[in-house]
Amino acid sequence: MRSRAVLALALGLVLFLTGCGGAGKTPTQAASPPASASPTPAPPTPTPTPTASRATPPKPKLRPLPKTLPAGLHRGSGDKAVALTFDDGPDPRWTPQILDQLRAAHVTATFCLIGKQAERHPELVARIVREGHQLCNHSWRHDLNLGRRPVADIKADLARTNRVIRDAAPGAEITWFRQPGGRWTAEEVEVARKLGMRPLHWDVDPQDWNHPNAKTIINRVEAAVRPGSIVLMHDGGGDRKQTMAACRQLIPELKKRYGISRLR
Repeated sequence: MRSRAVLALALGLVLFLTGCGGAGKTPTQAASPPASASPTPAPPTPTPTPTASRATPPKPKLRPLPKTLPAGLHRGSGDKAVALTFDDGPDPRWTPQILDQLRAAHVTATFCLIGKQAERHPELVARIVREGHQLCNHSWRHDLNLGRRPVADIKADLARTNRVIRDAAPGAEITWFRQPGGRWTAEEVEVARKLGMRPLHWDVDPQDWNHPNAKTIINRVEAAVRPGSIVLMHDGGGDRKQTMAACRQLIPELKKRYGISRLR
């Protein structure tokens, strides 16, 4: 009896220990969540396609401005009379006023036209030609550095200006080209010649572009003018009230003293 009791006690102890060890383990199936519970992986973030950068091409370097004016510039009227030239128009306020003064004095002048202005006011270009005045190309937008730019750019600028002038006055002769500010280069003179234009300079500049009063403009012209002079004044590019006032005295006075003629 005693041996059976010991055996039963030992067997119970073994079963007890085996049960404790199994209860402490995590079941294999519980360790892996069901397939339906597994999280959906996030879609990969698309890599942005690189865009080609549009680098601005470097501007061509300007050639140096020569220390002296190039040869071949036209600086005299071609005879003993004085030639009048008016730059930076046509302007709807000032150009008709100077045209009226010239017509009243029975003289003609040369108008150096800005391409953009000619495009805006073709009726004034037509009137200039109709009343017998000469035409001069003065660049598309009064580019002071035009002569320093690549030759192809100079040619394109002058050709564009000529085209607009001829659209306003078909068949008109554009005899002259004048570089804004007189900042000439030999390359520009050559381009103008190839386009059939002569380079027009001046020898009398009263600096009316800087808006001095009418008396100052008159005094400066009278002090510098000579037989055969080319007088530079402006009918555009700003307020030309003082120039108009000065011309009311200068035009009849110059006509009486020297005569006023067309450029030759």
